[in-house]
Amino acid sequence: MQMIFLKKTKILQILFSLLVLSSCGNDNKTKTTATPTVEDTLPKMKPLGPEKKISQAYKNSVIGRINHFYYKNWPNNSMNGSFLVARNGQIIFEKYNGYANKNEGTKITAETSVQIASVSKVLTATAVLKLVNAGKIDLDQKVNTILKTFPYEDCTIRMLLSHRTGMRNYAYFTDHDKSVWDRHNQLTNKDILDLLATKNIGLESKTGTRFSYCNTNYAMLALIIEKITGLSYKEAMSEMIFKPLGMTHTYVFDDDKDRKKIVPSYKGSGVEIGFDYLDNVYGDKNIFSTVRDLLKFDRARQSPDFLKPELLKQVYTGYSNERKGTKNYGLGIRMINWETGQNYYFHNGWWHGNTSSYITLVKEHVTIIALSNKMTRNTYAVRKLAPIFGDYPFNFKDEE
Repeated sequence: MQMIFLKKTKILQILFSLLVLSSCGNDNKTKTTATPTVEDTLPKMKPLGPEKKISQAYKNSVIGRINHFYYKNWPNNSMNGSFLVARNGQIIFEKYNGYANKNEGTKITAETSVQIASVSKVLTATAVLKLVNAGKIDLDQKVNTILKTFPYEDCTIRMLLSHRTGMRNYAYFTDHDKSVWDRHNQLTNKDILDLLATKNIGLESKTGTRFSYCNTNYAMLALIIEKITGLSYKEAMSEMIFKPLGMTHTYVFDDDKDRKKIVPSYKGSGVEIGFDYLDNVYGDKNIFSTVRDLLKFDRARQSPDFLKPELLKQVYTGYSNERKGTKNYGLGIRMINWETGQNYYFHNGWWHGNTSSYITLVKEHVTIIALSNKMTRNTYAVRKLAPIFGDYPFNFKDEE
């Protein structure tokens, strides 16, 4: 009987040892297998990587014409902002001039982040397109399947991106009628959605029937980014675009944290422009950046990893040509399409005294960017540089 008891005891000891070892193994697995965070599952931009080096001879062949344009457009070095021209991601020409803050006497440098206004739409569209590319949303998905209270049931994500929703601009329908909005209160993206859902804000045109550039579209796209990622727009843009591309001087304006730190904007007369009730809305504007950071962003959009070919083709398809003409709008990008087959892609911006122009000459691998925090239309004249690099048949004679 004693032998039997000893054998049973031995068996129990072995089983206990195996159980302990198994438990330790599970503990090790628990320790080494980290739970993926929201940030880990986000689709992210990737840098393009090294591009073909441009020669000094090539730089010399174009720099004189760029220099001539610069001093003609901004005589006596009068630009108040930053200006950059690059090819293959390599800077050919850059200038920084004027005051970041007149009261403090600080000058604009390569590291001065300024409000890029509606050029922000290109970045917002890029984040949305990355979510589409990853299968997290669909271009033709109804907006109200994501934003449940959104009232226009025929509206799709594609229509938001291409300005074909027929919605009214939030800056207009909140401007005069206090029963809609009290301008003493800061307006937010969520407020805009709530107003659309509860105040019977009429459409300018039937959804999907015509192009009408409207900031409300991109305010809604920012809310979609938040809903799908589970992050704030500020966090999502940082994780998906700014951090992966090393855009260290780019951020989304946060009124509570940044109001006293940002570079202010000025009227053409030099008078500083204050804040108003619309300054909390993002997606359509409110990204601050530099020309060098935007160059990184532009080159990443040329990467084969940016979007699947079929989706990329839709980005550069025109959606606004009800009447025959050269001007058009794609998915978050403006364009001019000539009958010669040449295409010119760009986006301009204006908010308060900030003006911006982003140009990407895709065939020639050229990037042209101008940013100013003092009101001037000269920022938009940088398109005159396009014919230096390719066959862009602009007629500038009427503008001289």
